[in-house]
Amino acid sequence: MRPAEDACAPLIVHLIHQLDVGGLENGLVNLINNLPPDRYRHAIVCMKDHSDFARRIRRPGVEIISLNKRDGKDWAHYFRLFRTLRQLHPLLIHTRNLSSLEGQLLAAAAGVRLRVHGEHGRDMQDLYGRNLRHRLLRKLLRPLIGHFIAVSKDLEAWLVGTIGARPQRVTHIRNGVDSVLFHPRLGPPAAVGPTGFLGEDSFVIGSVGRMVEVKDYMALVHAFLLLLAEDEMAQAHMRLMIIGDGPCRQPCLDLLYQAGVSHLAWLPGTRDDISQLMRSMDVFALPSLAEGTSNTILEAMATGLPVVATAVGGNADLVQSGWTGTLVPARNPEMLADAIGAYYRIPGLAAHHGAHGRRRVLAEFSLTAMADAYLAVYDKLTQLPPMKG
Repeated sequence: MRPAEDACAPLIVHLIHQLDVGGLENGLVNLINNLPPDRYRHAIVCMKDHSDFARRIRRPGVEIISLNKRDGKDWAHYFRLFRTLRQLHPLLIHTRNLSSLEGQLLAAAAGVRLRVHGEHGRDMQDLYGRNLRHRLLRKLLRPLIGHFIAVSKDLEAWLVGTIGARPQRVTHIRNGVDSVLFHPRLGPPAAVGPTGFLGEDSFVIGSVGRMVEVKDYMALVHAFLLLLAEDEMAQAHMRLMIIGDGPCRQPCLDLLYQAGVSHLAWLPGTRDDISQLMRSMDVFALPSLAEGTSNTILEAMATGLPVVATAVGGNADLVQSGWTGTLVPARNPEMLADAIGAYYRIPGLAAHHGAHGRRRVLAEFSLTAMADAYLAVYDKLTQLPPMKG
């Protein structure tokens, strides 16, 4: 827990499931780090807990509170949340995704007058937003929510068309990316991975993300195996790198071992040197079954990598197929392999698409633009005058 910094600035509470490695959490940290430091104070309330990921918050005075919710139904955590909100007495609460949505009701009961809810993506239990119980909950709590934020056009249309949110109360805000930290390779790739993993002419297929079912990393492993099988020279050059941890990591390792190619892949788990690792990749692949707006796709584009991604959720907002990368259907390792293989076989294609992606990030996906868009929503609700300059 960190002490609050300036008691004069209005407080915003960000209610999330858990502060750990993930796209939603990365976006929250980027937002807090890039909002004007004297405009609002911030506190992060975690339904479960937080990890060392919290150290990425550069701004001082951000209080982090863990409610330590137990798995399953933990009725006592509602009381803990209500008591926490009464103690913090924020001007505004910002909940994110289904896991923290019920916090809107507790916030209203605790006297939090201004309430924002953000939709950042879906999970395996409701890939297409059709779960009747979840839709009913959102519709019941909709009158309590002053404004919705959607990180993709797909989610914006779903909030309006399916949940019934009024269009004027929904704002589509794109994620931003640190294009200084994530920049193209300036020389030979760094020596990463175990000894002998990379050679001078290695072609590295890379990905970064939580290794959970919705990311479908097994499809990427199957695509890698297909590429190795169709070209007898591929084993001398192709390498697979998946950075991240989760329950699907071991099954992916097992499949690679059973195929006898585990020495051609590196799945090290969670890492803190993502920007450097991305600069050792030649193509970035994301085989997700659902996405909001992927921070890792933006980071890959900023690094100058072509992106092969599934045509789900907000991926089509980011990847311009045939220009900055390639979109393929979900659950289709064969087409995923074909798209990745094109960058391996066609000289210059990866650099060509990667350069287009980098230029698009610089023009449309800056952290400043993202922070300004969130600030406009907060200022409109709080009725604070616009920032000067």
